[in-house]
Amino acid sequence: MLDLKPLREAIITGDAKTAKATVESALAAGLEPMTLVQDYMMPAMAEVGHRFECNEYFVPELLLSARAMKAALELVRPLLVASGAKSAARVAVGTVKGDLHDIGKNLVAAMLEGGGYEVIDLGVNVSPEQFISAVRDKGANIVAMSALLTTTMPAMKTTVEAIKQAGVRNQVKILVGGAPITQKYADEIGADGYSETAAGVVSIAKRALN
Repeated sequence: MLDLKPLREAIITGDAKTAKATVESALAAGLEPMTLVQDYMMPAMAEVGHRFECNEYFVPELLLSARAMKAALELVRPLLVASGAKSAARVAVGTVKGDLHDIGKNLVAAMLEGGGYEVIDLGVNVSPEQFISAVRDKGANIVAMSALLTTTMPAMKTTVEAIKQAGVRNQVKILVGGAPITQKYADEIGADGYSETAAGVVSIAKRALN
């Protein structure tokens, strides 16, 4: 029986090479891709999130773990798609218009992928129209917006308003986060959820969908 503990450890410690090699061996041995994701990869990212929230891990560790998770997922994702396995939901992630910062957004994307969500990464400087298109044309169930600057915060409100105007507000849950964002601001603009950290976004997404 193949020992898969190294996969969990590789993701937790941010060892992308070992994560990838272990997944390759597991798939060659005939293990189910969904088993790898649910029993090893998702719990590993949950542990990374826990360590981040307890101040045992910081952004560099989170980025390394996210990279290891991505390396493992790249091998598994096509097999999951081919088998017709459904993701928890489809999330369009982006940094709002006028803001070019992507570290927080990349972390959020990695945590969501680790939590079993299909992520559509829209990148940075994302216009309201791009978010709307992700809902309308790509079937996003959740829009997750990030902002690092106080000057770009208003773009979140503009995007929420544009989603309403486009008539797709009832099709999507809106999550917001970033350094200057607070729960109060999220409530003011009519968002469905707010996470103070990238690590907390998976539970917020689950709560919003429920």
